[in-house]
Amino acid sequence: MNQLSTPWDRQAFPALPAVSFEFFPPATPELHQKLWQALERLAPLAPRFASVTYGAGGSTRERTHETVVAIQERLGLRPAAHLTCVGATQSEIESVAKRYWQAGIRHIVALRGDPPEGKGKFVPHPQGYRCAAELVAGLKKVADFEISVAAHPETHPDALSPAADLENLKRKQDAGAARGITQFFFDVELYLRFRDKAVKAGVSMPLVPGILPVTNFRQVQKFASRCGASVPASLARHFEGLDDDPETRKLVAAHVAGEQCRRLQAEGVHEFHFYTLNRAELTRAICHLLGIRARDTQSLAEDSVDRAAVRG
Repeated sequence: MNQLSTPWDRQAFPALPAVSFEFFPPATPELHQKLWQALERLAPLAPRFASVTYGAGGSTRERTHETVVAIQERLGLRPAAHLTCVGATQSEIESVAKRYWQAGIRHIVALRGDPPEGKGKFVPHPQGYRCAAELVAGLKKVADFEISVAAHPETHPDALSPAADLENLKRKQDAGAARGITQFFFDVELYLRFRDKAVKAGVSMPLVPGILPVTNFRQVQKFASRCGASVPASLARHFEGLDDDPETRKLVAAHVAGEQCRRLQAEGVHEFHFYTLNRAELTRAICHLLGIRARDTQSLAEDSVDRAAVRG
């Protein structure tokens, strides 16, 4: 029998992958409660880090900061704060970065960022950073942050060409980025071709696949249209007729994302970044399929003490 014929064959994948999770800062008390329910469900999986997004134009700056610090203090996880170039001067961004460093936050996800909806294309602030590569270089001058950046298997919508997009990714690496996290995708072959082309372009940092479990197919279509991601016809067929059947939709979503991760593992991928949309169930189920099990609270508490000791 083919070694990969059974989807979750532990002999085929003896090493557990590393995972990280992305959240967004809540805008209401109800959403705040849902966020923390998700965080508490996913924290025992011991992710490599938990990132928190940054609204267009810095619209969630304070909520992002509060959430990132709380994740570190309450759960003992290693947080990563998103920062963008949009609507801020270099000195303002550097001030935010210094504040993170002082709070013990050592990991930044540095993005060019998108303007608020309806504001047209990105226009850099006259005294701001013009692109993510400049932002990375600026953050490295503030402190020795670990920095993750965006990568686009299907090319950024604003890029002049796929080659130019890869050149931009290489500039971000050269400025000090430690890893690229990809925009979500559903076609594994797209990622594999992108990875090969990136290597040929001189990109040597890890390119971590961004995985988006499909909680709402129509919402995913909307996300995809904004960022230039494709939605295969096969995916549409999987979710056809399930708009009013959330339980079946969850089962299908877990299978689809799990199979995507399995295929990526077979191609040598050992790390995944999950766009959780502040929901835990699907991400936790997929991680379980990957062999990742919850750690007990005592182990997490000991890890938290160790991290605090290292931070001094």
